[in-house]
Amino acid sequence: MKIVVFDDDPTGSQTVHSCPLLLSWDVDVLRRGLRHQSPLLFVLANTRSLVPDEAANRITEICNALNQAIAAEDLSFENIILVSRGDSTLRGHGVLEPEVINNSLGPFDATLHVPAFLEGGRTTVDGMHLLNGTPVHKTSFAKDHLFTFSTSYLPDWLHEKSRGAIDPLSVQRITLSQLDQAALSPNGMIDLERSLKALVGNQPVVVDAVKREQLDVLAIAVRNLSSSKRFLFRSAASLLNSLADLSPKSLDAKQIRGFCRKDEMGQYLPGMILVGSHVELADIQLRRLLEVDKCKGIELPVAKLASLFNEGFKDLHLPTLEKQWVAQLEELLEQGKTPVLYTTRGEILFSSVRSRLLFGYYLANLMARLTKNIAPKLGYLISKGGITTHILLQKGLGLEKVNLAGQILPGLSLIIAGARNNNSPLPIVTFPGNLGGKNTLLQAWEILNIC
Repeated sequence: MKIVVFDDDPTGSQTVHSCPLLLSWDVDVLRRGLRHQSPLLFVLANTRSLVPDEAANRITEICNALNQAIAAEDLSFENIILVSRGDSTLRGHGVLEPEVINNSLGPFDATLHVPAFLEGGRTTVDGMHLLNGTPVHKTSFAKDHLFTFSTSYLPDWLHEKSRGAIDPLSVQRITLSQLDQAALSPNGMIDLERSLKALVGNQPVVVDAVKREQLDVLAIAVRNLSSSKRFLFRSAASLLNSLADLSPKSLDAKQIRGFCRKDEMGQYLPGMILVGSHVELADIQLRRLLEVDKCKGIELPVAKLASLFNEGFKDLHLPTLEKQWVAQLEELLEQGKTPVLYTTRGEILFSSVRSRLLFGYYLANLMARLTKNIAPKLGYLISKGGITTHILLQKGLGLEKVNLAGQILPGLSLIIAGARNNNSPLPIVTFPGNLGGKNTLLQAWEILNIC
């Protein structure tokens, strides 16, 4: 069984390991990914950085290429599970993307919405999605300017995000009790499979989960029915472990040191940190990190850059500014400091969602260009924010794919970027904007800084 994951930013692989993450969806690239020995294949679509029409077009493009790749490899969809992986705090195109996949690669009997991310304290109880016990619509994540929402009750959330197309009363639920009974007895599993068998016509379904065992029995039931039923998933990261029957892989200090790059004298090279995420938690983590003397911040002035963006970047001084920022980064590295490249905190209002997303894309490209200039001098990178990380990998480092080594902390993955220009592979920590507590970014730096 192969699980193909349409990932809306590069952080959905945060609970798994030893699988490829594709940054391109050319047919030949997909074919090589399908041949990989891992049961998991991630396609990094980065759709959370796109407006709805563009996101739909990209998912359609990936679906068409995937269909060709599956046919060319003489595979059957009976042996493939498709997952639209999205944010566990309900941001992103959570209804649109599964709809496009159904239209392109369906029909499916049901779309199961499973946003529980257990490693990050996201659970679903009685259809209500929670963050550490608090309904997620009461957290700062629900106030995201691009993906705001007003309810944590998932049937109502589906109604809201589908603009009324999904009737909340039509949404079926798989409850904690059903899953627990399936884990405890054969009759419970029979009842769960009976419920799944009855689903037809791309039925929307909400799945409760508070522990791994509940997701495991759901995955077993889905695999048992794979020859007769087709299910599509919109999920956070935790479900992927269950579908692939894979446990997280925690990397120890020795393994991490083995990935960090060294200079010609065998000395570990210094690291660098990027912070592009603008959620409140990222702001808190950044402030805590910059309290450490060895971590020195270089701030990209968002207000000035937004002004240039609105003027079509007619300011000829921008290339000079970029050279100055690169020089500052290099100077900090020479001083033995860890440069922390970040954008000014806070949100700037734009005339449209599209303009806001385009500006975010520009900022991510700017950070990627600056990083590219000094990448050969780095021993490791920590990149916080999904869009920031995707553009860094794809545009800044020019990669077609990366390999996932494992986790340095729960939900925090280390990926290995292929060698370029005679350099050894660069280890990069992909750090979601919404992960952890106030000290988690500092902890990640402390773990990598042992090198």
